Amino acid sequence: MTNTPTPDIDQAGTMDPSLDPSQDSELETLRAEVEQLRAQSLLERADLENQRKRLARDVDNARKFANERLLGELLPLFDSMEAGLAAAAQADPLREGMELTLRQLHRIAESNGLHEVAPAPGDSFDPERHQAMSMVAVDGISPGAVAQVFQKGYVLNDRLLRPALVVVAQHD
Repeated sequence: MTNTPTPDIDQAGTMDPSLDPSQDSELETLRAEVEQLRAQSLLERADLENQRKRLARDVDNARKFANERLLGELLPLFDSMEAGLAAAAQADPLREGMELTLRQLHRIAESNGLHEVAPAPGDSFDPERHQAMSMVAVDGISPGAVAQVFQKGYVLNDRLLRPALVVVAQHD
């Protein structure tokens, strides 16, 4: 038995273009459609993957900042307790109870991602986390550094809830 190619396929296994030009153009049209469908499928797959990543990021952000409103409303409580402690006598049992309560509140807030922004005098001014209330000439503190802190700031999971209110040292 001899191996002879079929009349419409040549020795290389491709269609013989001389036999039927209508079949050749139809084949090219089908190939173009298949390529277009393949490209469309890849785009849709990439779009679904991007949507999945975006949804995961949104869920993560919602989890990280779910307590933002509650923790933001507690900030004046921290301020009031700290002001009360500053005014209380040193050897007062009530002061000790307030200190303990404030420490517990700070621990709970920190476990939920809240951290203080409390620059010390002499620290460099950070416009991302500090708000300058005024500028004063102060001996011993370099110009542009924090001279005094009026109010602590707070950050929730790297998002600024409230900037620290500070006085900045100026040039003499």
